[in-house]
Amino acid sequence: MSPNALEDLLRACAPQVLGAVVRRFGDFDASEDAVQEALLAAAQQWPAAGVPDHPRNWLITVASRRRIESLRTEAARRCREEAAGREPEIGQPRGDDELALLFLCCHPALTPTSQVALTLRAVGGLTTAEIARALLVPEATVGQRISRAKQRIRDTGATFTMPPPPERAERLTAVLQVLYLIFNEGHTASSGDRLNRVELTAEAIRLTRQLHDRLPGAGEVAGLLALMLLTDARRPARVRPDGGLVPLAEQDRGRWNAAGIAEGVELITATLRTALIGPFQIQAAIAAIHDEATRPELTDWPQILELYGILRRLAPGPMVTLNRIVAVAEVRGAPAALAELDAATAADAALAQHYRVAAVRAHLLEMAGEPAKAGEQYRLAARRTLSLPERRYLDSRAARLGAGTG
Repeated sequence: MSPNALEDLLRACAPQVLGAVVRRFGDFDASEDAVQEALLAAAQQWPAAGVPDHPRNWLITVASRRRIESLRTEAARRCREEAAGREPEIGQPRGDDELALLFLCCHPALTPTSQVALTLRAVGGLTTAEIARALLVPEATVGQRISRAKQRIRDTGATFTMPPPPERAERLTAVLQVLYLIFNEGHTASSGDRLNRVELTAEAIRLTRQLHDRLPGAGEVAGLLALMLLTDARRPARVRPDGGLVPLAEQDRGRWNAAGIAEGVELITATLRTALIGPFQIQAAIAAIHDEATRPELTDWPQILELYGILRRLAPGPMVTLNRIVAVAEVRGAPAALAELDAATAADAALAQHYRVAAVRAHLLEMAGEPAKAGEQYRLAARRTLSLPERRYLDSRAARLGAGTG
């Protein structure tokens, strides 16, 4: 098995193993330490010895033994020794384990930022560096948030069970944001040589389906699932054979996943009729407009701009601002969009340094007929991104405009 395949397998197993171990022993922090030790042991042993027939069971068994070893050294050993001395059951993952883990990580005692960081680590299997890039914060800050969150969960005495309905509703916003971030990291990896990390998008969709099955009347859960399906449907056309990125306007729409589009459109259409409208539903409606256009010139940009106006009121944020500005260019022209981009970056110094601002500015300058300035911005965006496929794409746009590469 290749190193990448082994990494993908361990990442996929990690949340299920952690759920099983937490369910058995009840201590999130110590259980995660035991699971990390089991994952490390697998990474060291499996390349030489081979992957076992049931890798999740192997990991659960090893993590359980590590946890039992630590239990035997704790001050409360006498109270727990009877349970610790029994041969551990394999502890097959149960269907609700990962959902219970999601809601545990989104405990109301935690701040929203800590909820997101902890769940990305425990359920999404992302590294601290990946979480930092997803949240646009320093890596050290993410590490501190995760450590404090685990300590806080331990202090509250939270149990590994699904919360009752009233409390479940309170935690749902953070759970959805976590699933969305996991999906985004898979759809466009924030670093490395792969544009897509299918294992993350598939995991996000799988968990969101589980959540939708449990909460079929929750409009934002349905909206998020529709958004994921409609976005992931374009994946077959987003990458060239050489791994290069293909922008939306240049994609072969015949390669889009028609079944995924149909399911997503049906889902968002139904929920918009019956549920209170939220940000994920609006984003899904925008994605549906893109996906239903058989040619780029048939895209209903005025409707997209109107929806971004609603989204900006419901959930303002830097990426919403940038995406809306692109829609402004399509409806009102590049000069109007450039003026809005200048105003947005003047109001938010942190946003001005993000590579996507330079990429959007380059696109707008190209639309405005200023190729030299556009090329400079493409090069700037290429220098700032950590994604190799995106860097190659941005450099190629600069080179096409005669601006060279950075």
